[in-house]
Amino acid sequence: MHSHPRRFLAVFLASSAFAGTLRAQAPSAPITVEVDATETARKIIHARESIPVKPGKLTLYYPKWLPGEHAPTGPINSLVNVRLSVGGKPLSWQRDPVDLYAISCEIPEGVKQLDITLDDVIPTSAGGYSSGTSASAQLTIISWNQLLLYPAGIASDQLRFLASMKLPAGWKFGTALPAGSTRDQATNFAAVSLTTLVDSPVIAGAFYRNIPLTAPGVQPSNEIDIVADSAAALALPDDEIARYKALVAEATTLYGGTHYLHYHFLVALSEHIFHSGIEHHESSLNTLPERTFIDKESRTAESDLLPHEFTHSWNGKYRRPASLTTPDFQVPMQDDLLWVYEGLTEYAGSYVLTARAGLMDADYSHDQLASMAAQMDNRAGRQWRNLQDTATAASLLYESPKEWANQRRGVDFYREGVLIWLEVDTIIRQQSGGGKSLDDFTHAFHGGTTAPGVVTYTFDDVVADLNAVTPYDWRTLLRERLDAYTTHAPLGGLQNAGWELVYTEEPNKQDAQSEEDNKYTDARYSLGFAVGEDGVLGDVLAGSAAEKAGIGPSMKLVAVNGRAWNGKSLKQALTDAKAAGSAPIELLMQNDDYYRTYRLEYHGGQRYPHLHRLEGRPDLLEAICKPHAAKS
Repeated sequence: MHSHPRRFLAVFLASSAFAGTLRAQAPSAPITVEVDATETARKIIHARESIPVKPGKLTLYYPKWLPGEHAPTGPINSLVNVRLSVGGKPLSWQRDPVDLYAISCEIPEGVKQLDITLDDVIPTSAGGYSSGTSASAQLTIISWNQLLLYPAGIASDQLRFLASMKLPAGWKFGTALPAGSTRDQATNFAAVSLTTLVDSPVIAGAFYRNIPLTAPGVQPSNEIDIVADSAAALALPDDEIARYKALVAEATTLYGGTHYLHYHFLVALSEHIFHSGIEHHESSLNTLPERTFIDKESRTAESDLLPHEFTHSWNGKYRRPASLTTPDFQVPMQDDLLWVYEGLTEYAGSYVLTARAGLMDADYSHDQLASMAAQMDNRAGRQWRNLQDTATAASLLYESPKEWANQRRGVDFYREGVLIWLEVDTIIRQQSGGGKSLDDFTHAFHGGTTAPGVVTYTFDDVVADLNAVTPYDWRTLLRERLDAYTTHAPLGGLQNAGWELVYTEEPNKQDAQSEEDNKYTDARYSLGFAVGEDGVLGDVLAGSAAEKAGIGPSMKLVAVNGRAWNGKSLKQALTDAKAAGSAPIELLMQNDDYYRTYRLEYHGGQRYPHLHRLEGRPDLLEAICKPHAAKS
């Protein structure tokens, strides 16, 4: 168990557009929510809630739009056994026919408290984000938004909650939520706003490890909390722990301060839960396969996740787009600035901080950047959908199918955001003669040391702060990158940095590890597809040999050149076709109940993306990625 008694300050600045829409008065006493997670192994969590009320009509909301998920992903279908009562007597309720996340009831005269019981049934499919599978037999993730209802008409920052949690015997937990007393397997937490409660998930399990990242007494403090499906999975090596300590120092240096009182990297390691990362102000939820921390290759491949989510404490939680800053969890969020929220985080966190902390070496980091550039440079959908629309439509694209992704585009503001912010970084360096960099922008935009809070921004604010660092026509550059319909990705930042994107027969380190971890064979930049170990094609690149031959997504590869296929035989066929120079590659494909042989005219061999140095230009990637924090 981990407890951190401390004063907690949360400041939520609702945008003026919504300030007048919430007029109800918050209850004078806190709402209580008691969570019983003792049956989490069978995928059910029970909750009991008590809300101070007054007579009359009462509308209750189930959290719908979840911060960090940028979409109406509140898993309302996992809510069952909802029962309302007053004074021990059942009270009927009705669902709103338009807003299905709202229910209403009539509070009788003389009643001062409404009691609610409900259950969260955890799905067994591992997809999705926090709404996916969040428990195994040995661990669980508690997302408070899934276990409560709250009164309508009151800003979430004005609602006070007293939460408690009961876990299976012997389980320990990690959270950024201030904890109080523990008795009979139940822990009571300090009273916090609904905003803070939802922003403070809990990980718990039978196998738990805590790793301090800052020295005792140092404030703000940082630590890693790990739960896993086995004790062996907790063995993060000492040299890797040293790199996460370096990450804390590098992030503080990059942003020029902190905006948390205490930070928890919450890590859950299991094959049986969703795998993703979700940011919070004083913590991040990072879910990964069980052996990630103890298998060196997998650890390296996933090493950019924690830096990405950590960066969100500054970029996304502290500095937040005004269009994403809503007064409660029902008002829709507008995702148009996610190319800053997520794109800058992907660049500064997943790329820059991961490299500066030593979590990736230079070769791997270069291959990571090459992989991003190649994927964006081969997106046919960019000719009809600009990058701005991938951000604006993010709530639709996050869960869009993998089939036809090349034509549709996905949440490309992550990877293409890296290319844009690299270009911005290199222009600042060039325009200032090497005297300034994007680090100066992050200092101005995200800097200072404060308690947790929110400072909103608009597109104009981003442009103004960039100009304050280095005068340039940033508005035109950014709008061109966001609004243009182009054939190729914006690779000017790579060239400014002294590099170019090339393709060779040498496997890309990051993509090769992804092949191994996710069980597929990568022939995207040769034949035009990646194929799972079951033979099913996820997508087909437009203009590729596979598309020209008539092959489409979801078809199943059966044989290569007349012989049952596997990953090695497919890659050997690519090598043989290059040597032969004329004979096509024959693929036997299953399409529903039918079989057909397709002949692919391709003789370019295996083809993987890499970065190649441009002669006569300084290597700005080396300058960008070298450690910046002073060593203690």
